[in-house]
Amino acid sequence: MRQINLTLGLIAAALLSACGGGGSAGPTINTSTARGVLVANPPNLVPIPQANGTAVPQLDPVTFAAMLNAAQPGLTQIVGTPVCSISTYYMKYNTVGSKGEPTTATGAIFVPSGSAAQCSGPRPVVAYAHGTTVTQSFNMANLQSNQEAVLVAATFAAQGFIVVAPNYAGYDLSSLPYTGYLDAAQQSNDVIDSVRAARQAFPTIGAQDSGKLFLTGYSQGGFVALATQKSMQNNYPSEFKVTALAGGSGPYATELLADAIFAVSPNLGGTAFLPLITNAWQAHYGNIYTNGSPSNIYASPYAANVLTAVPGNYDSIGAMYATGVLPATTMFSSTYGAIVANTTYGGQLPAALAPFFGSTNLVSDQFAIGFLQDIGANPCNQNPAAPLTCKPANTVRQAAVANDLRTLPVPNVPVLLCGGNADPTVFFKSTVAEQAFLNGNGFGAPYLSVLDVDSAPTSASDPFAAAKVGFATAKSQVIAAAVAAGQSPAVAVASAYHGTLVPPFCNAAAAGFFQQLAK
Repeated sequence: MRQINLTLGLIAAALLSACGGGGSAGPTINTSTARGVLVANPPNLVPIPQANGTAVPQLDPVTFAAMLNAAQPGLTQIVGTPVCSISTYYMKYNTVGSKGEPTTATGAIFVPSGSAAQCSGPRPVVAYAHGTTVTQSFNMANLQSNQEAVLVAATFAAQGFIVVAPNYAGYDLSSLPYTGYLDAAQQSNDVIDSVRAARQAFPTIGAQDSGKLFLTGYSQGGFVALATQKSMQNNYPSEFKVTALAGGSGPYATELLADAIFAVSPNLGGTAFLPLITNAWQAHYGNIYTNGSPSNIYASPYAANVLTAVPGNYDSIGAMYATGVLPATTMFSSTYGAIVANTTYGGQLPAALAPFFGSTNLVSDQFAIGFLQDIGANPCNQNPAAPLTCKPANTVRQAAVANDLRTLPVPNVPVLLCGGNADPTVFFKSTVAEQAFLNGNGFGAPYLSVLDVDSAPTSASDPFAAAKVGFATAKSQVIAAAVAAGQSPAVAVASAYHGTLVPPFCNAAAAGFFQQLAK
């Protein structure tokens, strides 16, 4: 997941080693390894450098609005003009890895303040789960270069929500040597522990919790948000009272998406996502790789890199691909492409899929063919209301079933699912499948709302009309810029769709959804 491209040069990052504590005596250090423990309390305040070389503890709304509009004109029209000042805190907390082993993770707490009514007093809390990144140093407390953090701060914190944003175990200064990507149990535990830790910090950083707890996230984070709500409801109903849930472009239907990628169409960015997934599921289940080696799934020379390729020391996914550690688009071989063409497309592979098949393939033919055969022998997704009554023999498909979020019970809180129908990275069919599962099990309107931002308003009373019209305008601007530059409009839209075009609209929709329920 690539987030909105904001370059805010006046906002600085500060890591734990670079920032002072919350008081002259320094923070209290907790040496316990128990889950959800905040390691240093108060957490470190991240100062905001100013143009004159000084630093202040808060980002004021006027300065923030000017920065946002300078970086991307019109952004505040989507996410709202900042109302509150923001203080950023960097925390470290205890959680667990995919094997259940104790580990640490870090994250951010954004605290709003100001004279406006929505900026002071008890405030609702948003737990935000971030999207996919291949950058190991990813840090949501870094408002200088973390584009997703900037968007979240503008959309939620600057509008009066306290935001808790974990970086996930395996990122930043976490002690975990891998990341639990799309491991529903590990990732929900991670978010739960971040909220526990943040609650310990609230009294020391001036954050007053109103008791309203909202869960949201985009892309990978949409999956994590839904998994977290499910875990809170099933395992911690007295500790966490969730008010509402919003998922943006999430791979909720992991089994359906896995089958679609192998049998119908690979996804943009999939050559980075698949190693993240299989590494995490190998850590959890231990049976994804033969004798611990990924060579049963991945082709040479990439098999040798898979265990350490992602996340890594890269500034972006493009920089990662530039190293050659993984292929940029070539998921499968031309031989396998011919098989897909015959089984799915009547013998002719669509031209748009050509970049995903070639001689520099990531996945071995043996594994891909076996995966496709298992889809035929052990089909899933036969009944939208009960899609996982299947028993795959392939261990990756088994893990995909185990982490698929189309399971009972249905949520006991209002839910918003948002995305765009032409998403080439996380196919919108995942959102449609989650909606069908919930509807098929008695969970629908008015408790469930689904927003396709890439669609026309249904009527004058469509509550999402502004988001749909705004998205159409933003997409038209991408097309116009591509034409002016002599580039392919289709390629330009596909490249921007998941990471740049959709996120501000889905996040803004989530904020509006939450604001209605925060009163």
